[in-house]
Amino acid sequence: MRLNEQQANSLYGQDVKDRSGSKIGSVGQIWADAAGEPTWVSVKTGLMGHKESMAPLEKARITDSGLAVDYDKSTVKDAPAVDAGTDQPLDTDQIEQLYAHYRLTPQAPRAPQPPPAAGQGRAPAAGEDLIRSEERLRVGTESQPAGAARLRKYVVTEDVHTTVPVEHDEVRVEREPIAARDARGMRADIGEAEQEMTLRAERPVVGKETVPVERVHLAKEEVVEEQPIDDQIRRERVDADIPERSRRRR
Repeated sequence: MRLNEQQANSLYGQDVKDRSGSKIGSVGQIWADAAGEPTWVSVKTGLMGHKESMAPLEKARITDSGLAVDYDKSTVKDAPAVDAGTDQPLDTDQIEQLYAHYRLTPQAPRAPQPPPAAGQGRAPAAGEDLIRSEERLRVGTESQPAGAARLRKYVVTEDVHTTVPVEHDEVRVEREPIAARDARGMRADIGEAEQEMTLRAERPVVGKETVPVERVHLAKEEVVEEQPIDDQIRRERVDADIPERSRRRR
């Protein structure tokens, strides 16, 4: 996509969307090649980040809602990044990394450089307005590792106390007198004799089985919190030095 200077300047701060129309972020900076043709843009993808992902203007197009690039959101977010607000040209290594990331083939050797800042340090001509400038604090976010959560399963041994009812036979001797009327027909012998009875008793038996009791997994959720930012910005002030006789009297 070839852009003139006016089109390039209109991109600053515009939304950047991927090939499906999902918003990636907004335009931060624009880099031009040696011929001055805009070639790369940096994309601000968060609210408090200090890095901006780079995206090519090749195959990009300007729409009513901003700049549409011919890549998906994750590809742009994972692209090589630059410091937010930088005015440094891209070096050879950065350019090679960008072309490798987007699988592009350079048409000709390039020496990209950021768009020139107009009017810095230049004394205004006679009758020309004096431009007062000031710094604006731009904050965003960047995602970085914050640790790792792990689940670890291990075996512990604990004592278990319980009770179980058991049965056993107990023997008692029962004596029943024989009435005279019942003694008739009974054989009465004097001598030794014995009677045997089998006794039974239960004992506790312990067995073990392994059963599944719970499903355990890790889950995460995003939590948004406000973090204070303290920084300093510079601004210009304009004081007028007018001879006393030329001052307007009110």
